[in-house]
Amino acid sequence: MTLTELRYIIALAREKHFGRAAKACYVSQPTLSIAIKKLEEELGVQLFERRASDVTVTPIGERVLEQAQHALEAAAGVKQVALEGKDQLSGPLRIGAIHTVGPYLYPELIPVMRKLAPKMPLFVEENYTAVLTEKLKRGDLDVIIIALPYREQGIVTLPLYDEPFVLLLPAAHPLTQRKTIKAEQLESETVLLLGAGHCFRDHVLEACPACIPKPGREGELEHTIEGSSLETIRHMVVSGLGVTVLPCTAAGADRYSQRLLEIRRFSYPVPSRVVALAWRVTFPRTRAVDTLSNAIAQCGLSCVKPVKSAKQTTH
Repeated sequence: MTLTELRYIIALAREKHFGRAAKACYVSQPTLSIAIKKLEEELGVQLFERRASDVTVTPIGERVLEQAQHALEAAAGVKQVALEGKDQLSGPLRIGAIHTVGPYLYPELIPVMRKLAPKMPLFVEENYTAVLTEKLKRGDLDVIIIALPYREQGIVTLPLYDEPFVLLLPAAHPLTQRKTIKAEQLESETVLLLGAGHCFRDHVLEACPACIPKPGREGELEHTIEGSSLETIRHMVVSGLGVTVLPCTAAGADRYSQRLLEIRRFSYPVPSRVVALAWRVTFPRTRAVDTLSNAIAQCGLSCVKPVKSAKQTTH
């Protein structure tokens, strides 16, 4: 059994196709197929069910794959221990963030990280929480930025900051006459929300029951209209289609003239979310995670409140 063979079975489980797995591993398909068959013979179990169109992992294969991932991380840990005398802040760091954080945090974060860790370039991406979690578990990402609550086995979380929600309105909307808005006042409004799969949508609906989708009367717009991104929703608000609830870092009325958009805060209790870091408990570059956390604290996101005495939580 070799680490290379373990990488091959993890790639095949991920891609569910021998050709794609071989391409991901930069080897020929016969090379990958022979190596996996050899490993199955050595272990005396069948790890995969092979069909004409795809490949699925057997129940025993799932357990073997879990241990294979641990073994690869342990091997990476051995290398890291061997490099203890060297800088953990050298070499790339792979970061993922949910769609409602990444576009608004990355422009502030990357310059700060460049100063704090100039030898640690960042690979960054945005995705849904579920997708980021899978990539984190299989080692494709090192750290992810998500919103709490978040519980995954073998994952450490560290709360970073509390972010209030705000209401974004067309400048001529009657609610702009008020300094603050109560969530109940959105009962009769057309509310623009992200589609299913976005955790921010769930946070908004939990904090604002008045925003829960309701069918519109015949000939009228529905009470709730969905958008694919916060930026798309912002454009629809400007067009006068409705109002929306945004995390404060995404509000950015400056993207349009102030004569087109207005931002209003909610009355107490103000709906909000806690943004946090998450990484594998076995991830060896703890200094890199600490530096990332410090960099986010230095980003100067004026509308958020740092979580005091934040403690890491391991699940």
